[in-house]
Amino acid sequence: MILRVACNETYLPFSKCLLAYCIFCCFRIHSMQLTMTFSDWRVSMFQNSLFIGIDPTAAKKPFVFIALDDHLLPIQKGSTDLPGTLSFLANQPNCIVAICSPLQPNQRLMENESIRRAVNPSLRPGRWVNYRLCEVILRKHRIKIIPTPSKEPDCPRWMQKGFQLYRQLQKMGFQPFPTENAPYQYLETYPHAAFTILLGHHPLPKQSLEGRLQRQLLLYERNVHLPDPMRFFEEITRYKVLHGNFPTDLVLIPNELDAAIAAYCAWLAKHNPSSVSLIGHPEEGQILIPTKEMKPRYESHRW
Repeated sequence: MILRVACNETYLPFSKCLLAYCIFCCFRIHSMQLTMTFSDWRVSMFQNSLFIGIDPTAAKKPFVFIALDDHLLPIQKGSTDLPGTLSFLANQPNCIVAICSPLQPNQRLMENESIRRAVNPSLRPGRWVNYRLCEVILRKHRIKIIPTPSKEPDCPRWMQKGFQLYRQLQKMGFQPFPTENAPYQYLETYPHAAFTILLGHHPLPKQSLEGRLQRQLLLYERNVHLPDPMRFFEEITRYKVLHGNFPTDLVLIPNELDAAIAAYCAWLAKHNPSSVSLIGHPEEGQILIPTKEMKPRYESHRW
């Protein structure tokens, strides 16, 4: 049987025409499936939130960041400058940004006696006047924190970078957490306090390899989808030790870990608000911590 095809006025056997038609149909169906899949993904993406932790530093690209989705999957991480950070945030449909830096310089609220009387245990006269209230509370629980100076030029460079970021976010329409129905929110976190509270004791030094492993393992155990740090030990061989070739690429650097715990705190703030609290005074900045009630004091872990 012969079927005429109006393509170059040629004649093809029916079997070949049928095969060509089937291939054409399969291609159209596959294309439709791809289109539907992309569309579904796009809708899903815009319905979800991102939880972005940012750790300001004094480096050339001062903002180390990591973005987690609703399922604690890292979407993106890296380091960039202020314009790059703002560009990334502006392209998000909705997000909570957790910044590892004070909101602003010390407002000298600890000179106010009514605020001092609210601190338990009570404060000695003349003490702690150079601290913010949130910093005093952490120090009372034996969590060390650098006091924020009252004048911006006196602040460390990384703090000044943080102040710049907060100001730009406010200009972009970001609201302080918690603001109901606000698609863009920011909050302050303190990574050392977050790790200390979740561990129940002070973590190991963050610059050390064991401190990095400890922090990443904590995040991994809390379902943040980072590489399993225990794989580090599986990759070690006698040869690698002798040649100083350690698989450090499996472990995040300290600033990335600080950004990761900040992003996790932002995720908790939305998905499990009963597990977080804000400490301090709203006029000078509050720190979000991953607990409703701190232990009386946190000690170093003794082996």
